[in-house]
Amino acid sequence: MITLVVVGVLALILILVVVSTYNGLVRRRGAVDNAWAQIDVQLKRRHDLIPNLVETVKGYASHERQTLEAVVAARGQAVAAQGPHDQAAAENALSGALKSLFALSEAYPDLKANQNFAALQEELASSENRIAYSRQYYNDAVLAYNNGIQTVPSNVVAGMTGFRQREYFQAPGEERGPVQVRF
Repeated sequence: MITLVVVGVLALILILVVVSTYNGLVRRRGAVDNAWAQIDVQLKRRHDLIPNLVETVKGYASHERQTLEAVVAARGQAVAAQGPHDQAAAENALSGALKSLFALSEAYPDLKANQNFAALQEELASSENRIAYSRQYYNDAVLAYNNGIQTVPSNVVAGMTGFRQREYFQAPGEERGPVQVRF
């Protein structure tokens, strides 16, 4: 009889550990999903600013059509990108196109002095800071989640219940190297 009670108590403890571990993994997965949604919110904000910026520049530098089209095309790719890897690559391409657009302001003093352009440029810079924070938060959430599904005993529960590792939001390989400055 005592053996049966001990086995029952051990089984109950095991069940509680599995349920608790599973719930912890679900919370971490939810944190990763929430963090990704926050990146999406900030990227949408950035994407929404770009058409206004392009229209403002178009009024001053209409013959810079190639640069404007590159920004619009890069925005389209960024909006359509799916998953952390593709999203990071598309956003980096968009950042490069925006740098070309902002370089135009140096050639057009009237554009640089335009209040709408300055306000949009400031909003975009603010968005970039928010995106950087959101990416960091997302990667922190992914780290906690991935550690959770790889450590004992939660790795056993994760394996039984289908939890899979998540991807970090990383810049493509060429973007992570040191900056090359040439004079």
